[in-house]
Amino acid sequence: MEQPIKITAEILQYDRASCRFIVEKTLLPGGFVRYRDPDRAKGSPLAERLFAIDGVLGVMIQDNEVTVTHRMPVDWRQAGPLVGTAIREHLKSGQAAVSEEALKNVSSEDVLRQKVQKFLDEQVNPAIASHGGTITLADVQGSNLYIQMGGGCQGCGMANVTLREGVETSLRQNFPEIGEILDITDHASGDSPYYTSNYPER
Repeated sequence: MEQPIKITAEILQYDRASCRFIVEKTLLPGGFVRYRDPDRAKGSPLAERLFAIDGVLGVMIQDNEVTVTHRMPVDWRQAGPLVGTAIREHLKSGQAAVSEEALKNVSSEDVLRQKVQKFLDEQVNPAIASHGGTITLADVQGSNLYIQMGGGCQGCGMANVTLREGVETSLRQNFPEIGEILDITDHASGDSPYYTSNYPER
């Protein structure tokens, strides 16, 4: 009997309306797309399935991850299984996750996100891994980056120094088009909290 595809879900700390689903199979190798409404998702099978779920407002697909934004209030214990079912049905169909047209028409925000995420994965995170830290690109809005720190960096008193004097300097040297770099980490939940997230509500 075929084993069900494993999918792990995690609600985003900085945006409780969004939940990230990590799938054991790659959905969009090396790619990234984001749909803010169902009309733009037409022709992209996985996104269409997800927007068919009542309350879904946005879909983001990257490699083996799918992030779904739902209308509030949302109970992810109920909505999560529906998303998981849609993802599994899509994988069984053998269809592509998104259309070729969608991959050709990636927004400037999404292009910047891909470049910065690649830089973090290849240059930044390997360097701070020895301290047990990790940095994730949570979102891109316009030219502004929203960074989330994890592992040993979350709640660390030196986190701001690491971000401002190390990571931010490197990012600006490589991507001069970047605007603000905002740390949205909830450092209050770390081992040595010193401040809380001020990520704008949306």
